[in-house]
Amino acid sequence: MATPIDVMHLGRDRVIAAHLVDSAIVDPGPASALENWIGELEEEPRALLLTHIHLDHAGAAGVLARRYPEMTVYVSEVGAPHLADPSRLLASATRLYGPENMERLWGEVAPVPEERIVPLAGGERIGEMEVIHTPGHARHHVCYLHEPSGDAYVGDMAGVRVPPSELTIPPTPPPEIDVEAWLRSLDAIGATTPERLRMTHFGEAEPGCQIARAREALSHSAELARGGDREAFLRGYESAIDAGADPETAARLRQAAPPEQQWAGLDRYWRKRVENEA
Repeated sequence: MATPIDVMHLGRDRVIAAHLVDSAIVDPGPASALENWIGELEEEPRALLLTHIHLDHAGAAGVLARRYPEMTVYVSEVGAPHLADPSRLLASATRLYGPENMERLWGEVAPVPEERIVPLAGGERIGEMEVIHTPGHARHHVCYLHEPSGDAYVGDMAGVRVPPSELTIPPTPPPEIDVEAWLRSLDAIGATTPERLRMTHFGEAEPGCQIARAREALSHSAELARGGDREAFLRGYESAIDAGADPETAARLRQAAPPEQQWAGLDRYWRKRVENEA
């Protein structure tokens, strides 16, 4: 049985959801929001399942590992070294968000003891969870299918969508966006025939419609960025948000998927494509 947890990031609801599944937490969010919800747990979690290591999903992993010394942390084998030593992750995030914003946004990013980390390649089973390798948003992204319930915990792969709006934004921050891999990963998620998608940003969605929205939104955003016109991309992005959501929902969409980051990730993707094809 899944229990969604709104972590109330920066005091806003409907931005980041953690999920409690039996005695495991999927994507706890950042340490800056931890005290908003950690006191509500009725028992110590035995496992932490991370879809990927970006700070809005996994930033609290080290703090939680320190708080619960018996807890095991599961993460992609590619992301695992950066949990044990988050220095490169922090350097990258600092470039993206600015040093003046790191503490406010994410709080403490502590290392996870290496012996407590279980690296995943995809295809493993963790209790009743099946691990699915889903690169695209990041090459170290995985999803988890809880077979008894049919719930798929999809991290960022099904996009950002803040209820009540159905507007879907593909989160495309640098440096690892791979549009083709992302589209293949959406097929892989759909092939597991989940009953529900559990989205970090935000909430529950019907799989067929949401995967179709994510596919269309990703293809559209990638094409919009292809010409290398930053201003045109940002105008289109902002106009879509304003047309597709009320002001409160729009503010949450921008918080979960800041416009400049979406441009930066896709612009880098296209520049790398040109370099590789030269």
